[in-house]
Amino acid sequence: ATRGFTAFDNARKFACYAGTAPFEYSSGSSIKGRTKVNHMADKKMKSILQMCALVAVKHDPQLKEYYERKKGEGKNAMLVLNNVKCKIIGRVFSVINRQTPYINTYKFAC
Repeated sequence: ATRGFTAFDNARKFACYAGTAPFEYSSGSSIKGRTKVNHMADKKMKSILQMCALVAVKHDPQLKEYYERKKGEGKNAMLVLNNVKCKIIGRVFSVINRQTPYINTYKFAC
């Protein structure tokens, strides 16, 4: 689907394709309701990312801390998982664009 990550210029475009990028619902000068995701997304890619996010929340300390912090703030679990999916996509695109392995800088933080 990504043709070796050449089909998409950046992570935001891929997130839109995968159905994880939020869009505000607006009409003219008013913004009504909550943000929504694109429902014309690649369903298989979306389900794969959902599984990745669920595993990451359990095993990646950085994403686990993020998930628990946002849940503690009263955010909806699915909204936070969607944010985790976007973070995973961002990480993947960073690794591909930089041509370097992923380095978890979280473990070096004091």
